[in-house]
Amino acid sequence: MTVETEAVETVARLMVLAARTAPKAIGEDSITCRILTGKEQEKLSRQIELMGTELGLGFFSVNADQVQKSDATVLIGVAGKSPLGLNCRGCGYPTCEAMKKAGRAAAKRQSQYGGPNCIFKVSDLGIAVGSAVKTASIHNVDNRIMFTAGVAAMALGMLKGCSIAYGIPLKASGKSPYFDVPTIGH
Repeated sequence: MTVETEAVETVARLMVLAARTAPKAIGEDSITCRILTGKEQEKLSRQIELMGTELGLGFFSVNADQVQKSDATVLIGVAGKSPLGLNCRGCGYPTCEAMKKAGRAAAKRQSQYGGPNCIFKVSDLGIAVGSAVKTASIHNVDNRIMFTAGVAAMALGMLKGCSIAYGIPLKASGKSPYFDVPTIGH
C-alpha cells in the first residue's frame, strides 16, 4: 500500500463522516454509507461490467474500468421508499401512504431504482453525496459520482434497504482517471 492509497482511505472515512453529518429532512437519517477496497471493489467493478452488458450500455464498461483502477470507492445510498409522513405530494402521489402502496406494486417491475421515492429522502441523498465529494475535493482526491456504481452495489446487496445509491470512486495520481476517457454508448 502506498502513502497515497493510505491517504485516500483516510479521506474516504472523512467523506462518510461528511455524508453522515449532512443535514437531513426533519432530522431523520436514512443514509447508508460504505467504503470498498480490494476484493470488494473488484466485485463491484465486475458487477458494473455485467450490468452494462445486460443492459446494452457501453458507458458501464468505462465506469467499471475506472472503479477497478481506483484506490477506494465510497457508496452512499438512501432508504427512499420510507416517506416522512408529510403528504407533500413531491413524489407524485397525494399521500405518503399512496406512495408506499404504489411502491409495493412497482416492486414487481424491474428497474435500476425501485420507486417511487420520497422527494425529501432523494434530496437528503443529494446533500450527503455533495458533502462527501466536497470533502474529497478539499483533500485533493480525484473522484466522480457514478450512478453505475450505485446500481451495481444495490444489485450486489451491498447497501441493504436502499432504493437509490451512488458510488464515488477515489484515486490519488498525477492525472484524474475519471475524465478525458472514451465515451461508449452515451
